[in-house]
Amino acid sequence: MKPSPKTFHVKSFGCQMNMYDGDRMSELMAAEGLTATDDAGAADLVVLNTCHIRERATEKVYSDIGRLRKNGRAPMIAVAGCVAQAEGAEIVRRAKVDVVVGPQAYHNLPELVAKAVRGEEALDTDMPVETKFGHLPARRRVPPSAFLTVQEGCDKFCTYCVVPYTRGAEVSRPWAAIVDEAKALVDAGAREITLLGQNVNAWTGEDAAGRTGGLDALVRELDRIAGLARIRYTTSHPNDMTQELIDAHRDVGKLMPFLHLPVQAGSDRILKAMNRSHSRDSYLRILDRVRAARPDIALSGDFIVGFPGETEADFADTLSLIEAVGYAQAFSFKYSPRPGTPAAEMSDQIAPEVMDERLQRLQAAINRDQEAFNKASVGRTCDILLERKGKLPGQLIGKSPWLQSVHLVSSGAIGDMVEVEIEAAWPNSVSGVERVRVEA
Repeated sequence: MKPSPKTFHVKSFGCQMNMYDGDRMSELMAAEGLTATDDAGAADLVVLNTCHIRERATEKVYSDIGRLRKNGRAPMIAVAGCVAQAEGAEIVRRAKVDVVVGPQAYHNLPELVAKAVRGEEALDTDMPVETKFGHLPARRRVPPSAFLTVQEGCDKFCTYCVVPYTRGAEVSRPWAAIVDEAKALVDAGAREITLLGQNVNAWTGEDAAGRTGGLDALVRELDRIAGLARIRYTTSHPNDMTQELIDAHRDVGKLMPFLHLPVQAGSDRILKAMNRSHSRDSYLRILDRVRAARPDIALSGDFIVGFPGETEADFADTLSLIEAVGYAQAFSFKYSPRPGTPAAEMSDQIAPEVMDERLQRLQAAINRDQEAFNKASVGRTCDILLERKGKLPGQLIGKSPWLQSVHLVSSGAIGDMVEVEIEAAWPNSVSGVERVRVEA
């Protein structure tokens, strides 16, 4: 028998969906009477909510476990998320952690902790047919910008990606459950909701009248929620970018002018090897349609450099695509083999020093365009949702409609929407001056 934990800390890695999952696990433990603490070193229970996408993700988890056990401390440790799903019992064998729970089973975390207290095995990496969401507690007070998972899993099977194996097949949450949770988030203080999914624009559901709709229909439904000021969604797949969803960017004022649409590479040969099922041309034609519907839209993407077999000519195609698009922001990564994926078995792996050099060139191009986008915003007036305090006295930080971080001195409070004129720009943020208070 171990003492039952009284305090807990959840540390989440990786994507926004992991942040959402971490918040829900915190709510689960709080509902059991445990007290949250920001200090992992003082918590009785530490939940490591892991991500398997990044390089050496598994090794980093073991390093974190070692740090938590320094100086004779012996907190209860639960490993959750995608590394837990991929490694399973191996984590228990190697690191002697107390609980291992996959991303589709974390609603069982309180029960697993209770098993660990009794000295029983506490491992659950099942992917049940009955989803976890019906077992989660009601949402508590939330920040002004909140995440809402609407879709999980992936059926695309890109050759480099572990998501289909760690998150399972594509599953859409029911329409009514999403709308109810969105209303609860607004009631709890959210002004902006970001809809999440591994392929969020693959979401489908039936409304109260039994009509089937896609993400565009869901966005239009959420647009009717009083008190909700902004809607965003991420991450999308080009193959699921329907004209109806593009039209929603034109028609729905609450849907922000920002689209994160990963492409991964600019070479058709590499895209085919990645099993991306879209081409360079088809991707660019989608962006043309998006910009026709919403001319002021800011575009974001994901890029992988050094995929097996990538030549200098292939990489040049990626650089030329970046130049053609002019991204407002983008994420870029060196390819790293994930065990069990087809790309990990490809023979023509790229040397690390080549990947390093290409990544530097790619990021220089992305940073150039991001700074240009920010500088083009100077003089523009827009509404800013105030989200948190800045480092300077009286300073607050919020997001523009185009997802830029905006620094300003404001008389408003966190959660307010204020009208701001952008007056200066930097590579990663902008600053502004408050003009007119829109609403409290």
